[in-house]
Amino acid sequence: MNVNTETSGNSLVVALDGRVDSSNAAEFNAALENATADSDLGVVLDCENLQYISSAGLRVILTTAKSLQSSQRKFVICTLSNPIQDIFVISGFDQIINIQGSRAEALATMEA
Repeated sequence: MNVNTETSGNSLVVALDGRVDSSNAAEFNAALENATADSDLGVVLDCENLQYISSAGLRVILTTAKSLQSSQRKFVICTLSNPIQDIFVISGFDQIINIQGSRAEALATMEA
């Protein structure tokens, strides 16, 4: 798993690559915390290259979403593959986290 960050306009884009499961969920959590700690920007989690996510990874995403919400920051997830999107729908995450089809759509949502 790799986590890369970049700033795009008024948003912090966190691009996730690889697999997130119980073996690296703590590392994923630390990477998200480090990326978002010193910023007041909203966060776009780009999952274009995410190959797999377990419940441990979903827990990290939920924790991050709640943390950002408590500090009045937006959080959007984008570019989920069909199998990963199915996981988000089955788990109900699509009802509590804004999910967009592309990075451009996610960034436009952040600006709205």
